[in-house]
Amino acid sequence: MSTSKGRPDTGRDRAAVFDVDGTLVDTNHLHVVTWWEAFRRAGHLVPTHAIHRAVGLGSDDLVAHLLGDGPALSADEAEDLSTAHKVLYGQYFERLSALPGAARLLRHLAGDGWKVVLATSAGGDELSALRSAIDADDAITATTSADDVTEGKPAPEPVEQALELAGVPAERAVFVGDTVWDMRAGSRAGVRCVALLCGGIPRADLEEAGAEAVFADPADLLASLPRSPLA
Repeated sequence: MSTSKGRPDTGRDRAAVFDVDGTLVDTNHLHVVTWWEAFRRAGHLVPTHAIHRAVGLGSDDLVAHLLGDGPALSADEAEDLSTAHKVLYGQYFERLSALPGAARLLRHLAGDGWKVVLATSAGGDELSALRSAIDADDAITATTSADDVTEGKPAPEPVEQALELAGVPAERAVFVGDTVWDMRAGSRAGVRCVALLCGGIPRADLEEAGAEAVFADPADLLASLPRSPLA
């Protein structure tokens, strides 16, 4: 659920929109393992490398993407898979850790006048756990989750919703993410895209999907701000 309403555009405001999983918090491989187990329990043998490439999609889209070539799932079967993943992943909530430099990056940008907005498919207790791991609520202007949009990434709607919350047009915004789905969503929303490698996706794939610049992790981006789209 969004945590702030859009504000009038002053003509000087800038928005730094961030994906969360794999970008600010080290969770991608936890999602891979817990999705793999959820699929296994339901009788689907899905390779972990395929799951890794699908992380960043919303649950329904991830299931459809990974099982699309197999027998059609009923709505109940798809919901059971999603629920199993949530339960398995929930075991890690108290142990989630931010990626290096995540909080410092958000606070630096906020202090430099950027409106920091999170755009994530997480919600509820999961989103609370992620924000607790980042520990930089004082720097975050607003958050948009899967509950606020009808289409998740790679559709542009999550990024567009984040811009609406910030009250900032696309030409004065930058989207930071770690997956090809992030880069496609940002590009379709008309914002400049920065990719981080800490989610485990190759640089070439991120650049092909629309990344204007690529950095190792939040700490590297913070150290490299003068030569980034967030300069």
